[in-house]
Amino acid sequence: MNKIAVLYDAGQAVLSTFDLDEVLQRILEIAHDYFHLRNVAIVLLNKESQELYVRSQIGWDEGQDKHRLPVGQGITGAAALKKQPVYSPDVSLDPRYFCSAKSTRSELAIPLMVRDEVVGVLDCQSDNLDHFDSETIDLLTLFSTQASIALQNARLYSLEQQRARQLQAINAIAQQTTAVLDLEELLSRVCQLIQDAFRVSHVSLFLREDHDLVLRAHHGTLTPCIPEGGRFTATTEPWASMLADSCTSLERDFCTAPAGRFFAESAARMCIPLVSFGQTLGVIALDSAESDAFSDGDQQSLESVADICATAIQNAHYVDRVKQLAYLDGLTGIFNRRFFELRIMEEIERARRYGTGMAVIMADIDEFKRLNDEFGHVLGDEVLRQVSSLFHQQVRKVDVVCRYGGEEFAILLTQVNPEQAMAVAEKLRKMVEDWQFPGVPRTVTISAGAATFPEHGTSRDALVRAADNGLYAAKQAGRNKVCLGPLAHRHAASL
Repeated sequence: MNKIAVLYDAGQAVLSTFDLDEVLQRILEIAHDYFHLRNVAIVLLNKESQELYVRSQIGWDEGQDKHRLPVGQGITGAAALKKQPVYSPDVSLDPRYFCSAKSTRSELAIPLMVRDEVVGVLDCQSDNLDHFDSETIDLLTLFSTQASIALQNARLYSLEQQRARQLQAINAIAQQTTAVLDLEELLSRVCQLIQDAFRVSHVSLFLREDHDLVLRAHHGTLTPCIPEGGRFTATTEPWASMLADSCTSLERDFCTAPAGRFFAESAARMCIPLVSFGQTLGVIALDSAESDAFSDGDQQSLESVADICATAIQNAHYVDRVKQLAYLDGLTGIFNRRFFELRIMEEIERARRYGTGMAVIMADIDEFKRLNDEFGHVLGDEVLRQVSSLFHQQVRKVDVVCRYGGEEFAILLTQVNPEQAMAVAEKLRKMVEDWQFPGVPRTVTISAGAATFPEHGTSRDALVRAADNGLYAAKQAGRNKVCLGPLAHRHAASL
């Protein structure tokens, strides 16, 4: 009768809460205290991998609870496979025994069952040989039934709570991403919101550029193995299948594929394509430092988040394109003066902050009015387009070519000194002089002036004025020439 009372008290204790961690702890404490067990553990079953892993334990040797056992292996695996208690009165004679504590002499493994389905195993170990008599085994088996119900209730409650949190997170992400139209800010914000809301270790965003996937933003606690801006070929696996089929990819355990890590500590990863209106924009990758960290419920919620993010990214792309159109010259297709005014301030600030040089080149097509008068405006417009194209092809990608107005061009060069700026200007002059412009029977030439930061000035007005003065000097010297602008006063005085 006393044992029945113990069983009743134990059942009431484990069924009195829905908190999963608290339920697990109570099961262990009751098994430990009521049944006088030194070592006891709750071992749960991963359905997908059919492996048993320790969820909570008391008394195991350090590090032993990190191991995983396939169903059928070990005494716990045998209990899960047979769906009935397995008892080993002397583990030293049992080849199935997996050592979790050196003091263990006997072990009893009881499956935790819900509707004839194994959800885990209650693993009981004793320092005494043949510690468990038939009555104790029966009582522990009855207790495990109550523990199974409590465990299942707690897991269902935990899933419902998690689902509610995820729905709130999805709603918050939808509201916050809708309000952000700058692409770079959006990508950074998305990574932070998802990492915070879904408690993954790291979130990364890869956008599609031609045939590559480029890491554009990431946020989290792991150590990157690839730099921001790092590229992957989108036509190789696993990217090719994922992007072609728009399907989620899940790596549950990177022990089998360590070369695929984006982050040093990553143990599991989920990759979800970003799809908007049938177009795959990229991939969102979620990394966890724990293996088997993602559930089916997580995948559904995260795919909903990915859809929201894809739409927000598409909107930001659209806004970005609209902005670019506002900064492009309609005739030549290169940047216009508005963009020049924006970028020159950025380049001056960058040069000042990092102590690197930058230059402004002002170039003008010689006698362009006469060319228009002789050959017509249609041919004049074509000359403007071709000169623009030549300039654009001859400078680096980091440099900026703008149509400043009429037949005048402004070029911004980064990280150059006066000699390098003059070399670029001379290269452009020579290229135009040698170019055969269709329909123009005579040579077309340009004159150019160059000015550099800080030698010729440290402000926008000073640099443009110095480059204009250089251009004027080139015109006065007979055209088809390149000249440096006058030095700023402090530089001139130091010579």
